[in-house]
Amino acid sequence: MVRGDGVCFRCHPIFAAYVGDYLEQLLVAGVKYGECPICEVPRDKLGDSTTQYPFRDLEAVLEILAIADDRPADYLQACKHAGIRPIYRPFWDDLPYSDIFLSITPDILHQLYQGVIKHLVSWIKSAYSHAEIDARCRRLPRNHNIRAFMKGITGLEKLTGQEHGDIARILLGLIADLSLPNGQSPARLVKATRAMLDFLYLAQYPIHSSETLDLLEDALQRFHDNKSIFEDLGIRSQWGLPKLHSLRHYRQAIERLDTPDNFNTEYTERLHIDFAKDAYEASNKKDEYPQMTLWLERKEKVLQHQKFIDWLVTGRPSLQILNPLETQMARICLPKNPSQKQVSFQDLGEKYGAVDFRSALAHFIVEQNQPNLNRSELDIEATFVHFLFQQVPVFWKIRFWSEDFPRFRNANTYDVVHCRPSYSSKRDSRVTVPGRFDTVLVSDGDPHDGPRSIHHYRVARLRTVFILPSSGRELLPAGRRPSYLAYVEWFTAFPAAPDPVHGMYKISPAYRNGVRLSSVVPLANIYRSVHLFPIFGPSVDRTWTADQVLDQCSKFYVNCFSDRHAFGTIL
Repeated sequence: MVRGDGVCFRCHPIFAAYVGDYLEQLLVAGVKYGECPICEVPRDKLGDSTTQYPFRDLEAVLEILAIADDRPADYLQACKHAGIRPIYRPFWDDLPYSDIFLSITPDILHQLYQGVIKHLVSWIKSAYSHAEIDARCRRLPRNHNIRAFMKGITGLEKLTGQEHGDIARILLGLIADLSLPNGQSPARLVKATRAMLDFLYLAQYPIHSSETLDLLEDALQRFHDNKSIFEDLGIRSQWGLPKLHSLRHYRQAIERLDTPDNFNTEYTERLHIDFAKDAYEASNKKDEYPQMTLWLERKEKVLQHQKFIDWLVTGRPSLQILNPLETQMARICLPKNPSQKQVSFQDLGEKYGAVDFRSALAHFIVEQNQPNLNRSELDIEATFVHFLFQQVPVFWKIRFWSEDFPRFRNANTYDVVHCRPSYSSKRDSRVTVPGRFDTVLVSDGDPHDGPRSIHHYRVARLRTVFILPSSGRELLPAGRRPSYLAYVEWFTAFPAAPDPVHGMYKISPAYRNGVRLSSVVPLANIYRSVHLFPIFGPSVDRTWTADQVLDQCSKFYVNCFSDRHAFGTIL
């Protein structure tokens, strides 16, 4: 292996991990279909959650493989007795310090998304009314991390792992308060669903500790404790699912090989498109391999040249800037210019729903100047605040990023919230696009202080983000003048504990004296977006719509599965 400075070294890599789907694992390990490639669990005991079976014996298998040339008849009989396929000289039989059975890695894509989650969704479809599930899908509030299934999910077929992941984000909210058709209690079904979703999200942590691994095992055990509901409903009669059994090996694999995100086949599956499918389409379908290789080589050269041109255009930055070891991203990102430069107080109330904007802004100014006033004194002082302006610039789209995002997900992507009123479609001026005012998680202090308990946050609906003109900024004390402000409508505080069945927090719009409680807060206090599940009841109101459900519904559950960071924050 050649080092960066040109010095050559002789290396002896040790085979440690094999990444593949279930069929590939069976092929490389020589194990029969329907069995576990890691341990010696009998095929009819795959659903057993209590017995710990030993790992497959590598030494015994190697002894059998060694007689393949000398005693073929004995070899076939020995393979049958050992429960392996008669494979001839596999690549791993003479590799030192390697154990193929312990090298099998977790596979989030095929074992979880395309395995257990796929099964779970089909079981839920069998348990509940398709019409009711789809009706709830069409009435979920909008969110940047939530896919809108406007035609429902029960009619979908041949789904990808990404689509199963999108369904997992909303699955618990669809069934949390839904009754089973035959009158049975849905508690065990909801608990089993919550447990499997917990396992799915915990398994994808990029960093694990003994505590998170304990939570991982607890989630799996909770599923096994409640899976009997599917037997009672006649949906399952046995649990001989190799992919479900494979979840029992996750903790051992993580402790031995590192976190599963390092071995996710989703990355290599995506490369099938770039390196195989696209390349094949570029050929004439005859003697395709040389053409595919040449096409990929030329494509690489074009991309390298494009990067070189981009480097020249940007002023030839140093390599330290070109490839930073740590990505520095702004916590709040707004457009350079406001979406609307001047919006009157009246329009804020009529178009944006900020009906108490003037009073909320006056209260904020008084509170910044006199932070020790009680509520009654604050109300009195706010009546004496006079504004020399009647319009403010507003923003419709805000992006958030937190330093702890990478603790739960790998991509350095922003979280996005919208607060835009209805407008006419560009394609057809006769069509009005409904307004969108997302819900957010607001911190009771500076979010830069680090991770906090969920009870240090409160859910609010963002109505508008604005900046004060110079005459308005002068009303604030010199050291307390936020660059951006937000008008929000509050929901009730998080209860002391989540629901004991589905584990979600229940909240509702907050009122004081019959008036929706609202405030002006610094935009920096908003931590991220948050998605809410309307509490539909036994049957969803068909007059509700996704665009109006936040106004039409009076009670909500806080969705902790909208993305992996939300799960780590709200768990």
